[in-house]
Amino acid sequence: MKECVLVTGGAGFIGSAISKFLVEGRHTVVAIDSFLSQVHPTGTKSEFLHPEVVLLKRDVSERDTWEEFLDQYTPTIVVHLAAETGTAQSLTESVRHSKVNVLGTSEMLDAFARRAIKPERIVLASSRAVYGEGLWLDQAEDKTFLPEPRSHAQLAASKWDPLSPYGGKVEALKHDASTTPPNPTSIYGATKLTQEHILKAWCGAFGVPLSVLRLQNVYGEGQSPHNSYTGIINIFHKLAYAKESIPVYEDGEIIRDFVHIDDVAKAIVAAVNGAADQLGPVDVGTGRPTSILEAARIIAAMHGAPEPAICGKFRDGDVRSASADISALKAIGVEPSVSFEEGSERVGGWLISRGYI
Repeated sequence: MKECVLVTGGAGFIGSAISKFLVEGRHTVVAIDSFLSQVHPTGTKSEFLHPEVVLLKRDVSERDTWEEFLDQYTPTIVVHLAAETGTAQSLTESVRHSKVNVLGTSEMLDAFARRAIKPERIVLASSRAVYGEGLWLDQAEDKTFLPEPRSHAQLAASKWDPLSPYGGKVEALKHDASTTPPNPTSIYGATKLTQEHILKAWCGAFGVPLSVLRLQNVYGEGQSPHNSYTGIINIFHKLAYAKESIPVYEDGEIIRDFVHIDDVAKAIVAAVNGAADQLGPVDVGTGRPTSILEAARIIAAMHGAPEPAICGKFRDGDVRSASADISALKAIGVEPSVSFEEGSERVGGWLISRGYI
C-alpha cells in the first residue's frame, strides 16, 4: 500500500487551493471528490488543483468508494473537506446534507476501522455555522445570551436583530470556540457540528490527533462561479460588472467575516503540520466584521456600478452576525494578511479574466 495524504472533497475550492502546499511538502496527495454538478457543472477540475494530485471521482457516502481507495492507499493524514454547504438549501434538502456530511464521515471512519488504519492526524474543515447566532450581549443588563433563531414572522416584520430575553438593546459578540457554545440554526450547521462530534469520539477512542477548524465566510479566486448557494462575493461582482445595483438583504447590517482562501489555506496547512493538535476548535477568519452593505459598496465601486440598494429581503435560517475571535488562530502561527479590499479586487480580476462575468 502506498502512503498518502487524503483530501476528501479535494477537487473543490479549498481542496484545490491547498493542493500545491501538500504536494510541495513531500506528500503523495489523493483527492476524493464527487464533482457535484452544482459546483462543477462542466465536470472539469479547477485550474488551481495541482496536476500531481491523484483524483478519484467518487462519493464519500458510498462504502465502495472507501474499499476502492483503501485497496490502493494508506492515509497518513486526512483533510476532511467533503461536505454539502448550502445553508439555505439545507432547510429543504436535509437528507442530501445529512448523507454527505454525516453518513460520508461515518463511512470513512468505519472503513478505517475495518482495515485497522489509524492516521497520524485528521483535520476537519468545520464551519462558523455550528454557532448559529453565537453569543450576544444585552447592553442594558450587561448579560450574555444565546438567541433563539429569528423566526419568519420576526423577519417579515423587519425586526432584524435577535431578541434579548432581558429586553434590552443587543450587541453581537465574536465567535470564540473557547467561550461560544455551539447552537446551530440551520440543518447545515447541525450536520457540521455532528461531524465534529463523530470525529472527536472516533479519534479519542483510537488515539488519533484531531484538528477542527471552524471557517468563517471563505471567498477568493477559484470559488465556483456557478454555485448560487455559496459565493456571495462572486454574485456581487457579477451584478456590479453588469452595472446593476446590488440588492442588499435586511437593512444592510448583516455582519460577516470574509476570509480569503490564501489565509484559509495557511490555517489548514498549519493544522496538517500539527500546529493545532493541542488546541480545541480553532476559529478561522480575519477578526474584522464586515457588513453586507459595506462589502457591496466596495465591490460596486470597483466596477463603477450604482450604489447598492437595501431591499429588505431575507433568508429564513440565516444569522444576523458572524465574525471570529482569531486569538487561537494566531496561536498556531497564522496571521491573516489579505484585506477584504485586496481580496475582492483579486476575485474581480479573476472572474473577468476567465470570462465568468
